Amino acid sequence: MILLDTHIWIWWVHRDEHLPARITSYLERHEKATLGVSAISCWEVAKLVERGRLHLPMPTGDWLHAALSYPGVRLLDLTPDISVESCSLPGDFHADPADQIIVATARHHRVGLVTLDERIRRYSHVDVVGID
Repeated sequence: MILLDTHIWIWWVHRDEHLPARITSYLERHEKATLGVSAISCWEVAKLVERGRLHLPMPTGDWLHAALSYPGVRLLDLTPDISVESCSLPGDFHADPADQIIVATARHHRVGLVTLDERIRRYSHVDVVGID
């Protein structure tokens, strides 16, 4: 399994041009092994829609249901252990709670994280994959 950051998940589902070909290829190769999505990504999508920063082709709840049914995608719950870890990440990590939960989810499940977020990519305590 690999974990998708929220923007990667959205772009993957929409086949968005922002998703680099190398990442698309990487996801296609790993689709059968499961593409994990953190529960916090559902909240992030809803917030992006609420704030007018994301426009979906259907109501948010319907989109989330369809996107979570996408081949190979598995929703990863926000557990108490992940919640605690997100508040005690080693080293110096920025204060965005959603990013903290996504990183803690990757660390908890011991999986690589696919992201283009520079702040996460520079964080040495999570395995960022699919970029090179």
